[in-house]
Amino acid sequence: MKLKAIATACVVTSLMIGRAEPVMADGDALVGGIVGGIIGGVIVNEANKNRAKTKTYRSTSSTPSVSSAQRTANREVQVSLNYFGFPVGTPDGSIGPKSRAAISEYQAVMGYPATGQLTDFEREFLVTSYYRAQAGGAATYQAIASNPMGVRGLLLTYRDEKFGIVPAGTVAAAPAAPVAVPAATAVVAAPVNPVAQVAEPAAAAAALPTFMAQAATQVSLASQCNKVSLLTNTNGGYTTVAAMQDPNVALSEQFCLARTYAMAQGEDLAGKVAGATPAQISEQCQAFGPVLAPQVAALSLQPRDEVLNSTSAFVLTSGMAPAQLAATAKICLGVGYTTDKLDVAIGSALLLTALGEKGYAELVGHHLSQGFGATQRADLALAWYETGLEAAAAGTEVFAPGLPDRAALIRKAAYSVGGKPDPEAATTQVLPVFSLTPPATAPATATGTNP
Repeated sequence: MKLKAIATACVVTSLMIGRAEPVMADGDALVGGIVGGIIGGVIVNEANKNRAKTKTYRSTSSTPSVSSAQRTANREVQVSLNYFGFPVGTPDGSIGPKSRAAISEYQAVMGYPATGQLTDFEREFLVTSYYRAQAGGAATYQAIASNPMGVRGLLLTYRDEKFGIVPAGTVAAAPAAPVAVPAATAVVAAPVNPVAQVAEPAAAAAALPTFMAQAATQVSLASQCNKVSLLTNTNGGYTTVAAMQDPNVALSEQFCLARTYAMAQGEDLAGKVAGATPAQISEQCQAFGPVLAPQVAALSLQPRDEVLNSTSAFVLTSGMAPAQLAATAKICLGVGYTTDKLDVAIGSALLLTALGEKGYAELVGHHLSQGFGATQRADLALAWYETGLEAAAAGTEVFAPGLPDRAALIRKAAYSVGGKPDPEAATTQVLPVFSLTPPATAPATATGTNP
């Protein structure tokens, strides 16, 4: 009986000790936080599975209880910090050392005491600024790209606007009427009207780019590809090199074809991720947009090499193995196109190109030449197309590798849209060849006087 009692006690003790929860990864790397521990290593190799099994556990008795509402609020803060360039890792709702460090950095940049503890005002401003940036669409990307501090500069701009600080060189709004007004009120008020008249056209001029940018974000790539598909079927198939008349039509066809391949590849890889539903994977992939917003915004303004250098720097500081990051980017590329989140798709394509998979640069070229998810810049698109064509020439074409003359078609259409002659076409042009017959040698004549 004593042995039975001892055995029962051991079992109960082991069950009590076993009630532990894994430590939340507040120190995870930034891009590791993108996938939230869901997408990563299952795709890459079995070693990552084994690594996932060796987690550190601690008893719940030593962990302060956090309500569901507080955890949600903490996660909201962490997402906002990640967006504005203060990385905390996985937004897990647990404010740990890395989150405290990010909060301190945020406070220092904003000019607040760097305590690592948010005041109610600091928290409200941070979170509302995040939602404001998300609602801004393309106008937000333009503001980030035009600010020397990038996404952090956008936050400072929001702060200055909140406190009524007008940047140098802008016309301030007309002040309110004075409290004490002299008898000559009409004379004093007269100078105010010209100021208002000057400020009104300036505001109208500033509103036009914002309106146009917001209208551009409403265009659906999915809808466009449906129209292209109908046109292709009506014409009896894809445009060929010999039959190409409109280069934009040819590029649109190849863009939508590559998009279909990317979606199929992403769906196939996502099916290999154990323990995650498609909805969970899609939610995690949405983080690619905010964390790569500076690179995506710079795409419409800077040459290819500058954008790739910035993306490569991001990769080096991500803390994720290149193979794991590439697999994650391929999944999120498909998610971006499936959900029509073009910032997610472009960010994923940039990552893959920076990781050395040059075939994905073709997608970046399509976005620039066709104006989906980026400002239409056929001139900047050429360099990205060239990078993708290098992969095709090396036999590592990603999209529709069995389609004959596809690379030649893209090259011809891209240079035509870009308004530049194709240097490769000039060098491969057949030159005329003439064979010269040496002149016949005249017969020798005898020396002396003529008869």
